[in-house]
Order: sequence, then structure tokens, then C-alpha cells
Amino acid sequence: MNQVRQFHASSDESLSLSDIVKNLIEDGRIAPSLSEQFLIPARTSSKLDISPLIIISQQEWDDLKTPGQKLTLDILSQWLADKSGLPYYRVDPLKIDVTSVTDVISSAYAIRHKILPVEVHENHVVIATAEPNVRSWESELSHVNNGIEIERVITNPLDISRFLNEFYSVSHSIRRATSETENRKNIGIGNFEQLVELGKSGNLDANDQDIVQIVDWLLQYAFEQRASDIHLEPRRDKGHIRFRIDGMLHLVYDMPPLVMNAVTSRIKVLGRMDVVEKRRPQDGRIKTKLQDGAEIELRLSTMPTAFGEKLVMRIFDPIVLTKDFTALGFGEKDIACWNNMVTQPHGIVLVTGPTGSGKTSTLYATLRQLATPEVNVSTVEDPIENIVSEFNQMQVQTNIDVTFAAGIRTLLRQDPDIIMVGEIRDKETAEMAIQAALTGHLVLSTLHTNDAAAAIPRLREIGIPAYLLNATLNGVMAQRLARTLCPHCKQPTEIDGDVWHALTKPYKVTGKGKFYKAVGCDKCRDTGYLGRVGIYEMLTMSNNMRHKITPESDAVEIRRLGIKEGMMQLRIAGAQKVAMGITTPEEVLRVVPLDDNF
Repeated sequence: MNQVRQFHASSDESLSLSDIVKNLIEDGRIAPSLSEQFLIPARTSSKLDISPLIIISQQEWDDLKTPGQKLTLDILSQWLADKSGLPYYRVDPLKIDVTSVTDVISSAYAIRHKILPVEVHENHVVIATAEPNVRSWESELSHVNNGIEIERVITNPLDISRFLNEFYSVSHSIRRATSETENRKNIGIGNFEQLVELGKSGNLDANDQDIVQIVDWLLQYAFEQRASDIHLEPRRDKGHIRFRIDGMLHLVYDMPPLVMNAVTSRIKVLGRMDVVEKRRPQDGRIKTKLQDGAEIELRLSTMPTAFGEKLVMRIFDPIVLTKDFTALGFGEKDIACWNNMVTQPHGIVLVTGPTGSGKTSTLYATLRQLATPEVNVSTVEDPIENIVSEFNQMQVQTNIDVTFAAGIRTLLRQDPDIIMVGEIRDKETAEMAIQAALTGHLVLSTLHTNDAAAAIPRLREIGIPAYLLNATLNGVMAQRLARTLCPHCKQPTEIDGDVWHALTKPYKVTGKGKFYKAVGCDKCRDTGYLGRVGIYEMLTMSNNMRHKITPESDAVEIRRLGIKEGMMQLRIAGAQKVAMGITTPEEVLRVVPLDDNF
């Protein structure tokens, strides 16, 4: 391996732009003629103290060793690591214990030497740098930390600058907020009996500047990490902050309980919730803007636990609502079948699946398509997921008797064409939805069942007679969200026969297609997956199916008839996504229910 000593003859000096360019030319990464372009930038960079890697990446030069690839900052940083004989380290903030790493060195020292602590172990610490020649800080840092061993790694210089600011800013805010409570009377929160007294003393001010800064960082951080939910979970000794990304929860940060309480109070203030009330669940919402101007909505929900209020924020990305059916994961047959259900002049269309399976996204995408100037689209939701200008949206408020059923009753007097009911939960709501369908309206709603066939016996259990279902039901769609393979690291593989059989039983389906396995890289945080896609099961109402809906029929019989008439089960729809190289059998089996009754 070539060593970085070519970059500068003297040790402990920063890399120069001319030496970097010279080595890139010698390695055949850029053409020799390009070196002349850096006479002026070189002088500029010395004044602004900009890393030469950043200046070179801004030129967007082609990498001569990899046709079609630009010399990005990440590629240049990896090249520098190879030249210097040091490991390349991709900073993933979700995997860094911010409290521990910021205890290693002060922010002033880290900023002065442009180094970033990223891992703390019992016998050594890992320090990221973009200057492999500069080593004067090593002995000082080791001495301050009782002779601990220092392991250097090379990292993108922009990441060092960014995370130095983020990590230390948040850490300092939490420390300052915590120190303010040291002289205050602090009540115990170790058991439930003391929970009701939590708000009476010992709490930080929700409007304290440090708390404001922590909340701002938390929200921005969640947006950047593509989180769909933020969980603030109080525990006995500390509070946990977790993000749900692509359907999986990741621990992000631990903070002292009193700081967690203040952060929760700050968010409740923003969501116009009752800050003093901590003994009963509450709901709220926040609308904010990203740096690029895009608006983001957050739905808030609190509940009392043994150690304080747990707060969950559901993040609604407006981009999801503008996706078409293909982007959501619908195949051509799915689109045709779904459009046939929702373009009927009247009747009920149901979407089933567990919480977080994408039902709301599907319904909003459908309503956007149906909401032409000629029709009146009205919704009754609990809560309103997203404010959409094309709809007339009503919020359920049970405290003043505005229930789903009451909302439908009101909408029927508002001359609607299409009604969307957030969820059918009880007999009264189901009866009003049926009444709306019988009087010439198209009704869309959701129901919590494992698959499409189970929706029919579920409605009968609620109390809807079979003959009314025969008269009003247009169709049922069940759906799930499966993680999609990361396009940057997925690798071709042979399908495992046993896994494929489990995925496609009881059908005799040969594993044909282009299969890939999840590998993991810095783009997907070593999970092998990046993003999610929908898997759909469509149950249509043919004449035979309507005859099958009797007081005696069950989900198994309905499912068998649906399959006979061409219904593709969730697992088979998932298998198609596997054969298309979109996801893996293991991921489909994780999210799709297994049912041996056919």
C-alpha cells in the first residue's frame, strides 16, 4: 500500500492542495492538465482554511479509474485513507454514543485540531481526522485520558465539521440543562405513586434556551435520518430517544430524566397540548418547515407510564402523499383492480392492515386522484393525518361527542360524493358507512385485519348483516410495507429453496427471477435495506364472491374462493417483489402473516 508521506515532506503539517493533486495524477485518477486549474483555488483555500479534499470534490471531475463516476468527497476520503494506511470511517450518528465521545476531549480542543471522537472503548478511543500527517494531538490526548490508546481513522472532512458542531452543541445543552437542577429540590420518580407529583417541582422550564435547542436538533435530526416516528421514553435512570427508520427502531440518545421531561414539555407547548396534565393521554400536532422550505407535519401522542410521560411523534412527509400508485409499489394488475374498486359510483372500499402498514398513504393517494373539481370529497379522521387543500376534512373529537358515526352523519348532509372514514372501529360507525353507501356515496375506510378475506367476517362480528355487505362492498385490499434492498450494496444470490417454499406455499412456484441479498454499506447503515415498498392483496366482489358472503361463511372459505378467482395473496405478491430484485424473502416473511388454512 502506498503511504501518504508523498503528500508532505515534513510530518505534523496539513495536507496541501498541490500535493493532493500531484498524488491523484500519479495514481491515474485525474488528468495531468487539470493541475493548472488549482493555482487560484490553492491561494483561496489557504485563506479560508478549506480542506483540499473539499475543493477538489467541488470540481466534479470524472474518476479516470472508474468510468462514469465522479470524484466525490467520500471517494476522495476513502482514497486518502488507502494512501495513508489508515482505516476509512463513515460516521453514522445513530451508532455513536454522543455522551461518551464528547467526554473524551473538549469541543475547543477538537475544533482546533479538526478531530472528532467517534468510539470509546475500555482500552482505546477512535478519533476521526482528515489530516493523516498531523499527529501532535495524539500524545496530549492520550495523556489527558490516563494513557489510553488512540486509534486514528480517516473521515470525510465535512462530516467532521458538521458532527463536531452537532455532538458538542447537543451535549453542552444537555449538561447545562442538567446542571440547573442540581440545587433544586428533586422528587423521586422511581415508582408510580410518585408519578402524579412529577409536575409540581424539580422540572426544567420548557422554554429554557438549552431545551429549545435540544428540541430543534431532535426534530431536524429525525428529518435528516428519514425517521417516520420519534419515541421519547422515560426510564428510571435515564430517558431513551428512539427513531423508527424503515419500520425498525434505532436508539439515538440517552438523556437525564429531568431533561427528558423538559423536552417533552417543550414539544407539548409546540403542539398546543396541556403541559400541566401528565396523568392522561393527549394528542396534538406540529407543523414546521425544513431548511429547504418543505413543510412537515408531526402528530403527537402522549401517555403516562411508570416513570413519566411517553411521547411519540409521527412524522408525515408530504412527498409520500404526492406519490403515484407505481411509486407506492402497485403493479399494473394492482392498479387496474384498485381503480375498478374506487371508480364505482357508490359502495364501500376497505383497506386493511396493521398500524404503520401504509394504509393512510394509499387512501390519500387515491383521494387525490378522485378529487376532481366535479366531486365533493370529505373525510372524517382521528386525527387528521395531513391537511390537504383538495379535501374537506373533519376531526373526530370524542370529548364533545364528535365521533366517526356522528361525523359521517354530518357529512351526509353536506352533499358529498366521496367519503373517507379514518377507521371503522364499532357497529355504529360501520352502520353509518353502510348507510352512506346505500344512499349513493362512495365510502373509503380502513379496518384492522390480517388479510383481505378476514375483513368480511370482522364486519359481521361488529354487527353488519351479510346481505348489507353483499349490497355495498366493492372490494377489500390488504397491504404491508416491506423494506427495499439498498441499491448501493445489494448483491446477486441464489434463492434458498426452503425459504422460497415457505414464502410461496401452498403454491408450486419455481424460484425464477433475479434474486439479491442484503449486504450493508454506509448508505443504509449496514442494514442492507433503504426505503420501503408496498405489498398488496386485492379481494374483488364477483357474483360468486357475493354469494359466498353468508352468515355461515368464514375467512378461510372466502380466501380460497378469492385465490381461485385470481387473488394474489400478500406472500405471493411479496414473492414477486423478491423475484424483481426489490426485497428479500426474509423481509417478506417478517411482515406478511403466515396462514396454513387454505
